[in-house]
Amino acid sequence: MLRCPSKALLHIDCPGCGLQRSVISLMKGDITQSLTLYPATMPIMFLSVFAGLHIIFRFKQGARIIIITQVSVAIIIVTFYIYKIIEHKIFN
Repeated sequence: MLRCPSKALLHIDCPGCGLQRSVISLMKGDITQSLTLYPATMPIMFLSVFAGLHIIFRFKQGARIIIITQVSVAIIIVTFYIYKIIEHKIFN
């Protein structure tokens, strides 16, 4: 697995920390563990697949769906990152 430069140099998690482990858990079929490690994994995968299909098929509302999904993914990532920071400071 790739090492996180932010964690290695600054000793703090970056907003993407946990994504690799989450994808591996999802590939093993452990959806609960995947969501626990990084809640934005499945929305990111949906966004990637849908954007690729939209490039090929040009869905009528495709651009709108992509924008809404991007905003949703950003909100999930920021919320989870804030949660991790608060949890880390309180319990460690």
